[in-house]
Amino acid sequence: MDEIYTLLERVKKGDEQALAEVVEKNIGLVRSVVRRFLNRGCEYDDLFQIGSIGLIKAAKKFDLTLNVRFSTYAVPMIMGEIKRFLRDDGPIKVSRSLKELSAKAMQLREYEQNKNGREPSVAELAGMLSVTPAELAAALESSVHPESLYSSSGESDSDTKQLIDRIECPNGFESEVADRLTVKNLLSAFPPRERLIITERYFGYKTQAQIASMLGISQVQVSRIEKRVLLEMRKKLSGEE
Repeated sequence: MDEIYTLLERVKKGDEQALAEVVEKNIGLVRSVVRRFLNRGCEYDDLFQIGSIGLIKAAKKFDLTLNVRFSTYAVPMIMGEIKRFLRDDGPIKVSRSLKELSAKAMQLREYEQNKNGREPSVAELAGMLSVTPAELAAALESSVHPESLYSSSGESDSDTKQLIDRIECPNGFESEVADRLTVKNLLSAFPPRERLIITERYFGYKTQAQIASMLGISQVQVSRIEKRVLLEMRKKLSGEE
């Protein structure tokens, strides 16, 4: 039995020194895999660290009875760890402070709703968290995952209309832009409150009344903002601006 399998047997017994040696001897696998994922918005060092976690998991989970080389087993594990990181972290990177604020706000919103029987507005939550409504709106919006222009607009359970249909691009233009844009890209130029309204309407499946209650404004205001933002998005897609 070659050296790597001897080390892996020791890893199974909880030998941390053996684990370190396995990682050291196979770290080239991580470098090789990481190169495939460069230019995706993440630093090499970050991807290398995530890939190394995948290598460690592979060493701990490797089945010594398998008739395969360790490298054959490890590479998919390394790739899987990096792909999970890229998927979960999202194509648009969000600062840790915004993520933490969003998490606190959602916990506080649930607590207040259970306590008082109603969902607090963004303005109320912002006061409780000692931040401005705009800062809180940006944090809440950051937690919404970007969606494709081909996603359902969610008007009803039976509604299959896609968001791109609601924006009403000129005929033939949808396929050109849908392949390279997401709604998140289009919304990035709008203020936090406007982004929040659109994302909650179409991806949070909230009614205008629910959003109005969240923001502490009237349903009429929500409706006007929604129509104006969709119109501006249509103009951007049409090249009218």
